[in-house]
Amino acid sequence: MRTSYMSNTPLSPHLAALEAESIEILREVAGQFDRPALLFSGGKDSVVVLELAKRAFAPAAVPFELLHVDTGHNFPEVIQFRDEVAADPRVTLHVAHVQDWIDSGAVQERPDGTRNPLQTVPLVETIRNRGYDAVLGGARRDEEKARAKERVFSVRDSFGGWNPRRQRPELWGLYNGRHQAGENIRVFPISNWTEADVWDYIRDRDVTVPEIYYAHEREVFERSGMWLTAGEWGGPREGEQTVTQTVRYRTVGDMSCTGAVLSQARSIDEVIEEIRQSTTTERGATRADDKLSESSMEDRKKEGYF
Repeated sequence: MRTSYMSNTPLSPHLAALEAESIEILREVAGQFDRPALLFSGGKDSVVVLELAKRAFAPAAVPFELLHVDTGHNFPEVIQFRDEVAADPRVTLHVAHVQDWIDSGAVQERPDGTRNPLQTVPLVETIRNRGYDAVLGGARRDEEKARAKERVFSVRDSFGGWNPRRQRPELWGLYNGRHQAGENIRVFPISNWTEADVWDYIRDRDVTVPEIYYAHEREVFERSGMWLTAGEWGGPREGEQTVTQTVRYRTVGDMSCTGAVLSQARSIDEVIEEIRQSTTTERGATRADDKLSESSMEDRKKEGYF
């Protein structure tokens, strides 16, 4: 069920400072760029960025088009949630379907069935074709070592590529959005947040997220220490047994590479307590695509991925 818009529950000083910083970044984007977009997957981080954008520009509509690069292998619950969000008249949504690029021969299916790495070409081409000069994302520095290197405003070349050596200093909270023709800027308004901050904010601002973030029963199988959802794309393979487990997801992506965690956390307070006791990041524990090589995420970012 959808909660009421824009809860005004008082925030802790820490969360209030993070919210204010992020809102300032969003307003900087609106002021510096002609056609920004907000990358929206329906995952918790992009949901929080959208909530911040609504607060930044209320009572006006969000001045960023939502962009979802849909692998076609997403969790149905997340796609349903995305479409419910898009029904809000304050937002507009554009969906780029990876399947269209597969059908055209621009990208090819991987032998392992995962499509997360296939998002880069559709993303870069959609940015170019729709003329986005800035694209906002929900990445945080605590997620993964390559993302820890990002500035808030991240310059990308005309091919969408990221060069860590081209990152600009951001002293005193000053953000430089200048770029050459054909380049674009990726912007990360919640860079300084942690996973725990995101969940505290979801609780205190009464933000709705997909139900798969909470414990539920699901048919899963174990592979490389992760519980993956049984389905036509990723398994189970020979020798892998499907079982019913009570699980939840800490992050959402392609079903074939996003693992669940065993959990009994059915409420937001239980989720927050579970996170505070965890010794791994959500991506480190549950994303097989990040484990393809030691530099998997950084290599993908250099090619144009977020």
